[in-house]
Amino acid sequence: MFGTLSYNKQKTIIIVSFLLIPLILLGTFTYYPALKLVYYSFTNWDGYSPEKPWVGLDNYKEVFSNPDIFKVFTHNFAYFVMGLIQNIVAIYFAVLLNSKLRGKNAFRIMLFLPYIMNGVAVAFMFGYVFDTTNGSLNLFLNSIGLTGLGQTSWLGTETLVNYSLASTGLWRFMGYNMVIYIASLQAIPRDIYEASKIDGASSLQTLWRITLPNMKTVIQLNLFLTVTGALEVFDLPFVLTKGGPAGASQTYVQRVVDTAFAFNNYGLASAMSIILLFFVVVVLLVQQLVLSRGGDK
Repeated sequence: MFGTLSYNKQKTIIIVSFLLIPLILLGTFTYYPALKLVYYSFTNWDGYSPEKPWVGLDNYKEVFSNPDIFKVFTHNFAYFVMGLIQNIVAIYFAVLLNSKLRGKNAFRIMLFLPYIMNGVAVAFMFGYVFDTTNGSLNLFLNSIGLTGLGQTSWLGTETLVNYSLASTGLWRFMGYNMVIYIASLQAIPRDIYEASKIDGASSLQTLWRITLPNMKTVIQLNLFLTVTGALEVFDLPFVLTKGGPAGASQTYVQRVVDTAFAFNNYGLASAMSIILLFFVVVVLLVQQLVLSRGGDK
């Protein structure tokens, strides 16, 4: 069969054959559901009825006019703050473990291990850590004499619960960010560091003038993942607090899930999902605008 075809046609057939299955899977499980999501956002579908009444923009009006829906975005702020701290700590360890430090590979593995753990398992583990009565955190605080803090309900106090949950994410994902930053550091030519040393640059000047500028693209990527991750948090508050106390730890994604599966309002939940996607795109554009300033001209 292929013997009668020209080389270019054979090449085209092979390329199309290799791409066909991935494209079918991508269209079936990504683009088709996304289009259906957009369609459902304009309906009042309850999730099981064959009828899907068309309501136009009513779902979007409900989202923007209901303050209780947008209020949950304030709960995600703690994850954003902890995400920034997470990146700073990751850069610190990346620079430290990229140097000539004895046993650095062992430290890299230790810091990366939390990332490969199951998210639900991590949540249950930190449930014991934050336990008010027998939690390891309060027991440690009491043992060093901080008895006032040692009685704190970390998951039961409205002003602390989101930061407690976000700190769990910092512990879990910091190693992942660190590995990415180490890879970025290893891509920087050593000649630049040798030249800066000859010119008498201090370690701080080298970090600020050479290391960080050369890591700019990777930092930009990690910051984008941090912001989108902060907007899309679900597993930790769902497992540990169920959105409590009094809804203080409910995130936007939790609100979407509850709207769909607890209240059977798939139309409104779809509209909320589209709005979340819109916010992610806006964040990406703003980040690109801010970080591109001062770049290559």
